Amino acid sequence: MQAHFPRCIAVEGPIGVGKTSLARRLAAEYEAEMLLEAPDENPFLARFYAHPRQGALSAQLFFLMQRARQMEILRQGDIFNAVRVADFLIEKDRLFAKVTLDSHEFELYEQIYAHVTINAPTPDLVVYLQAPVDVLLERIRKRGRAYEQPIDGAYLERINGSYANFFYNYTAAPLLIVNAAEIDLVASDADFRALLTQIRALPVARRYFNPLPNSLLSAVDA
Repeated sequence: MQAHFPRCIAVEGPIGVGKTSLARRLAAEYEAEMLLEAPDENPFLARFYAHPRQGALSAQLFFLMQRARQMEILRQGDIFNAVRVADFLIEKDRLFAKVTLDSHEFELYEQIYAHVTINAPTPDLVVYLQAPVDVLLERIRKRGRAYEQPIDGAYLERINGSYANFFYNYTAAPLLIVNAAEIDLVASDADFRALLTQIRALPVARRYFNPLPNSLLSAVDA
């Protein structure tokens, strides 16, 4: 594999999969500018998880405005910075909105979304982390955010399905799909270095990175 260093990397995946932790480690590895979601700043999120129907629209619109501001910062950032790492794609906002909003709310959301996502930059690489619902629930429990504890398996199943459908058709940037269920990309240097090998590879439209038993690692290009 030829060495390749993407200048803008987006890490994506469902709640609890470890995207922010990986984004932080990638940023440290590359001495990169970092752009992270800030769910703790959303004053409507706890209400949404406790009462999804009452809190969905306000929580979603707050995230949309927050992510749009962050995308603008990324677009106007230091062009000489070697690498930038984000733990989200702006498109993920619409993905969540489809799951959480009713039809009338989503129609209003779409009107606002069309105005605030103009000129959002496209990453050079998207790293999409996957894990089954039971793994996500356990990781959410372990990290112990009080407002996340009402999250249930049914909601995560819907989010996982929405991510799978979205990335099945995703062609905007090279995509590295990672089975993150059995690996620890933060605590394990071996797992992290194996992932870096895939990130540094010559980009293709789609690559699958699936850690196999007995520490055998496989990557399949599509």
